[in-house]
Amino acid sequence: MKLSIGIIFCFLILGVNSQGWGSFIKQAAQGTKDMWRAYSDMKEANFKNSDKYFHARGNYDAARRGPGGAWAARVISNARERIQGLSGRGAEDTAADQFANRWGRSGKDPNHFRPKGLPSKY
Repeated sequence: MKLSIGIIFCFLILGVNSQGWGSFIKQAAQGTKDMWRAYSDMKEANFKNSDKYFHARGNYDAARRGPGGAWAARVISNARERIQGLSGRGAEDTAADQFANRWGRSGKDPNHFRPKGLPSKY
């Protein structure tokens, strides 16, 4: 546990080093909001097979904020997958979710995962 906290702290320092704490924290807060919006939209849409799209979209939107947003997306995504893994979800589903998370964070189009028929509102 101490190692993971140390690693997160190092990523935080490396991300902040080139810009400033205020910018990084603002980006992280905005990225957190982006992740929450994607989660809320997923719940509202309640659309079959749309999970991966919303994972990719939340990470994509957050990462576009800058290093702070990408950091927030990574931390939130990893925590969510760990928590859901404890609930008995399969490793394949977790791996697929993480693939969609990384896809979005890397700047690739989240529409790659968009299911046919999902309303254009999302």
